[in-house]
Amino acid sequence: MNEWQRKSPLEWETYVNKMVKVAAVEKHEYEGWVLTVDPVSASIILATFLENEKVSISVVLGHAVQEVKILKEGDDEMKQQLSCIFAPEESKAYSPEELEKRKNDLKTWLETNHIPITEQGESGRTLCVAGLLTIDPPYGPEECSSSNEIILSRVQGLIQGYLEKQQ
Repeated sequence: MNEWQRKSPLEWETYVNKMVKVAAVEKHEYEGWVLTVDPVSASIILATFLENEKVSISVVLGHAVQEVKILKEGDDEMKQQLSCIFAPEESKAYSPEELEKRKNDLKTWLETNHIPITEQGESGRTLCVAGLLTIDPPYGPEECSSSNEIILSRVQGLIQGYLEKQQ
């Protein structure tokens, strides 16, 4: 076990969101921004930003790491950029007002189509269809949950069609 593999997860966390140079076995060197370090294998996941907004992801296996040198601290903008790499496109943040409007618009549309809908929870943020399915913010097909797969797929299809018409 090498020195890198002996570090604790808290020590590895200090490298996250920093530009590093990793020296690995057989004189290989890797440079990039640390997205994360796998706590089991000690592997380092690096992101490198290319032209036209593309990102290259590299994995340096923990057993191959010989030395990790921090080259640059990440600023808030870089941390935001790194945190969005694996986020789906549609998962942008909505303001509370936008979420309320999305909820009310979807609720009205479902009621117009004679689908029984109620609001649940202390703040009424969750929509409930016929007591069998819930829809959480931001009220898309991915936020639907139900133990009844038939109802789940049909309501997801309805919501997907509704959202496509909205655009």
